[in-house]
Amino acid sequence: MTDVKSRRDAVFGAGSTLFYDEPVHIVRGEGVTLHAADGTRFVDMYNNVPSVGHCHPHVVEAVSKQLGTLNVHNRYLHEAILEYGERLIGTHHDGIESVVFSCTGTEANEVALMMARAATGGQGIICTDAAYHGNSTEVRRLNKCTSQTGDIRSVPFPDLFRFDLQHPGADPLTCYLGEIEKTIAGFQKDGVPFAGLLFCPIFANEGLPSIPDGFLPEAARLVREAGGVFICDEVQAGLCRTGNWWGYEIQGVEPDIVSMGKPLGAGMPLAATAGRRDLVENFRKKTRYFNTFASTPAQAAAGNAVLDVIQSEQLLASVTRVGDWLRSALMPFMDRCEPMADVRGDGLFVSIEWVKDRQSREPDMAGARKVVDMLKARGFLTSNAGAYNNNVKLRPPLVFAQQEAEAFIGAFQDVLDHLDH
Repeated sequence: MTDVKSRRDAVFGAGSTLFYDEPVHIVRGEGVTLHAADGTRFVDMYNNVPSVGHCHPHVVEAVSKQLGTLNVHNRYLHEAILEYGERLIGTHHDGIESVVFSCTGTEANEVALMMARAATGGQGIICTDAAYHGNSTEVRRLNKCTSQTGDIRSVPFPDLFRFDLQHPGADPLTCYLGEIEKTIAGFQKDGVPFAGLLFCPIFANEGLPSIPDGFLPEAARLVREAGGVFICDEVQAGLCRTGNWWGYEIQGVEPDIVSMGKPLGAGMPLAATAGRRDLVENFRKKTRYFNTFASTPAQAAAGNAVLDVIQSEQLLASVTRVGDWLRSALMPFMDRCEPMADVRGDGLFVSIEWVKDRQSREPDMAGARKVVDMLKARGFLTSNAGAYNNNVKLRPPLVFAQQEAEAFIGAFQDVLDHLDH
């Protein structure tokens, strides 16, 4: 392990991110199982990249067959990518009509920003103050943004868990919508034409906070009344993760533009930005966007195979059923564990809030990390995340089944039994 870590530091440069104080050396995977070089078996409860499971046979076969037949850039006609585009669009609301393919969520969000700005003629973009949307020079300006000046500005992410402490006696919906109104007005005051707002509909990187009912539909209304477009980043929220095809469905809102990423290809680089046809065609006309490795036959094979598995294995229903059971099984532990202050989420995306004490609700990042490491020692890979890095984040592949959920609950109970030892 030490030798591999030293080689990695030399090849990548020291500082490349690794999970856990003692990193895991993974050599093989199937379904929700990962095998380490030393023979240790882990249940993967973190990765949404292998969305339908590690090395799913149908995906492997489809991509391998296509790579053995043809893979070229997208300046030639090819029917498979059109079939995939039609199927993907068909999972969205009726206002999503056309799609631009790319390779990563970062690229998808970059396209979304360009599309919004091309459509409105504006530059001003609103995000939250604890978001993550990608790593390009432009997109990373939205990550944990605290700016109230310039063309990208943030608003506080909605969070009912701490709202009463931060704003005693105030109405949360009015307060959070007021921040959006104030930011839009700030753009106008400063002479920055408004382009739109980009949120993850479930605020995944913010920690899956509970939010006021009606917040996103009202936010979308404010954005559109100001001449902007409403964008949903579905990279983490989408493709059945919440028990719905897309995260925006559980919030009761229909975005103008959606960005999608890594789960689409189950390990193959595949991402997409979709919207009304006029928005997409205007974007293409104004930018002449081209991506060598997007809209390829190999991407089509991967994307179609993933949709095949979701439908044939009825994963939407399974995600809802297993996710509901998992959250219900976790909640009683709050009665016996003071630092475990909240259990939130939808489908197979769960956030467990860890605090130093429930009265102050002060985040406990060290406590969350300890739980993550103890779960790892028991064969379950998770991570700590959220706005304060104090949430134990559970986000297994969509094929995560009841038997794995029950095994996890047994391991989690054992962790709590030994937490203070």
